[in-house]
Amino acid sequence: MISYFQAVVIGLLQGVTELFPVSSLGHSVLVPAFIGGSWEALVTQSATATSETSPYLAVIVALHVATALALIIFFRSDWVRIIRGFGRTIRPTIAARRIITTDADERLAWLLIIATIPVGITGLALEHTFRTLFAKPLAAAIFLTINGLILLAGEALRRRAPTDADDTKTPQAQRPATSATGAAIEETPAPARSLATLHYGEAAIIGFFQTFALLAGISRSGIAMVGGLARGLSHRDAARFSFLLATPVILAAGLLKLPSLAGPAGAHIHGQVLLGAAVAGLASYASVRWLTHYFQTRTLTPFAIYCLVAGAICIIRFA
Repeated sequence: MISYFQAVVIGLLQGVTELFPVSSLGHSVLVPAFIGGSWEALVTQSATATSETSPYLAVIVALHVATALALIIFFRSDWVRIIRGFGRTIRPTIAARRIITTDADERLAWLLIIATIPVGITGLALEHTFRTLFAKPLAAAIFLTINGLILLAGEALRRRAPTDADDTKTPQAQRPATSATGAAIEETPAPARSLATLHYGEAAIIGFFQTFALLAGISRSGIAMVGGLARGLSHRDAARFSFLLATPVILAAGLLKLPSLAGPAGAHIHGQVLLGAAVAGLASYASVRWLTHYFQTRTLTPFAIYCLVAGAICIIRFA
């Protein structure tokens, strides 16, 4: 059984860590294991069971749906434009022309579709295998540490990323100023590309990056942001694309296994599930609202440091 207190804590944990680039799956393994007792039993059970038999996994499924709904509500105007844009592209008489359109909403719709395909296929095929093998405290701690290194790498890649003007050459205005002897005086950060200039192949690569989030400790939003930063997006646009991309993935993962709540796994915990989902939804909405403001001017570095420190502590704890 899962208590109401546990449902609140797990819901809050899911709502925050799903969107913060620190891995919700990793925290759903590490925090209960760190507390120990009946909490640790939840982790042990989830690493070997399916969502049809594990109450903990059944709760996590419901929390994913709540997180996705919070994202849909927050980005509702974006999704209306994206869906309308997609609808315009599939009209038979103009489909061939629209697939290469420069219309931002139509292009974004296809970027999201293409980026969702890799993680969708991989998740369906390997989710249970990855969870059984790697959703254990020590493995999650190691991957959380690796996640911190990935976030730091994303910041380094951003400084060398291509720009709107030229994907291969640095515009003259952005080259480092030099002294009379040719020595560099100061380096100006590369200007950000707009999301509308992202190529379809680049979207597929970002979607492929997301598949690593099946490993407990690797953040879905974080690794997708790193993919966007590596292709020259600003932190704001990389975060926005990451959140939009996460929405169908999280929603599909939840809805696909939501029927498990009607089976043995959900028996006698419907109240806990509803309370946890409500907490997760509210926490997710507050998180995405805060993060979209944060990434207008700030970077992934604080989250990278957190992952490195928390990961190291957990490795020591569970080694």
